[in-house]
Amino acid sequence: VQLQASGGGLVQAGGSLRLSCAASGRPISTSEMGWFRQAPGKERDFVARISSTGHIKNYSDSVKGRFTISRDNGQNTVYLQMNNLKPEDTANYYCAARRTWRPSVNDFDFWGQGTLVTVSS
Repeated sequence: VQLQASGGGLVQAGGSLRLSCAASGRPISTSEMGWFRQAPGKERDFVARISSTGHIKNYSDSVKGRFTISRDNGQNTVYLQMNNLKPEDTANYYCAARRTWRPSVNDFDFWGQGTLVTVSS
């Protein structure tokens, strides 16, 4: 599966952005999907993930209450709504997919290109 993230940009602190991840090559309706981010000079971190049906969602503590992950299996797309953005949210954001739900947030099988989010203070 190929994943293409989009929707990044420059926003002021307190603002909002919605990222999209469009999948192609195969349906994602049975796949767990996730969002990760990597700030300059730092390791890639987990942000959020969603089960194939959308019934289960997990978030990192740093974004809980501000970010919402969702999916539209009919459109083969996953979203990340980001509200009340903070300068520390500045990073490249990546979407990822894997065929089955696993307890760990690590070890996703497929990765897309990143989309850059910059939050100014």
